[in-house]
Amino acid sequence: MSSSTIAQTDSSLRPAKRRIGDTVFGGLSTLSGVSILVILAAVAIFLLAQALPALTTAPDVLAEQGYGEFWGWVLPFAFGTVWAAFLALLIAVPVSIGIALFISHYAPRRLAQSLGYLIDLLAAVPSVVYGLWGIFQLAPALQPAHLWLSKYLGWFPLFSGNPSGTGRTIFTTAFVLAVMILPIITSLCREVFLQTPRLHEEAALALGSTRWEMIRMAVFPFARAGIVSAIMLGLGRALGETMAVAMVLSGAGVIHFKVLTQQNPNSIAANIALNFPEAFGLRVNQLIASGLVLFIITLAVNILARWIVSRRAQYSGAN
Repeated sequence: MSSSTIAQTDSSLRPAKRRIGDTVFGGLSTLSGVSILVILAAVAIFLLAQALPALTTAPDVLAEQGYGEFWGWVLPFAFGTVWAAFLALLIAVPVSIGIALFISHYAPRRLAQSLGYLIDLLAAVPSVVYGLWGIFQLAPALQPAHLWLSKYLGWFPLFSGNPSGTGRTIFTTAFVLAVMILPIITSLCREVFLQTPRLHEEAALALGSTRWEMIRMAVFPFARAGIVSAIMLGLGRALGETMAVAMVLSGAGVIHFKVLTQQNPNSIAANIALNFPEAFGLRVNQLIASGLVLFIITLAVNILARWIVSRRAQYSGAN
């Protein structure tokens, strides 16, 4: 073997020289990842430290000061948070998936682009605007629907009870939340549907499938993990929404599944927004402790979503 060949072999075995740009980029990426964990830990420590007085104070002491036992007080608000978000998902998910399918597989290209821009613009509307729309437009418009549902479907537990005369119910709030999370779920589902391998779709059509059968056999299995991720992101937005819920919902500290009555379960975020400006002493700690409960609920939802997505990783490459 010649000396030139040996020199070329030795040079090919040497590790590549690390560039400054790669080092800087790697360091920034690591710092960004660590900073997320630090911020999350800082928020959790702050909430826990501020919530400890409300969690450790004896119930009789809280009752003497007019605050009430913490867990009995926060449970209705936790229920209202989850219940309103669930109703919003019940409305938004079918509509969002339908719009995403229309944009990705049915609409002409120009119409699909325009409709996609309009859907994305909905995400830029401030929540206060949604709240004003819910109070002055949606609530009066849905009030006749409240009467109709109560009259003809009052035998069903969800629609039982005396209907609200203003329309400011959890039923209306769920519609407002559904419109707010619709662009999030639609945009993500649309992108996932468009990433379906073209060969899978063409193979299904070549076997004689209709367009809907092709979507059911090729698109949905591939996009299942992405759909779950989109739904969970929308759920996180609905769980944490504050102003729109505080403005539209006529809330109280109650637990029931009726959606048309004047008295409705309130959410944690809306309750904090409405009561924090006038709170003092243990009341502040109690409200922050309820924020800790909301933090735990949101974290649990994200962990559950990550677990579901990881189980469907073979379809989308998620991990």
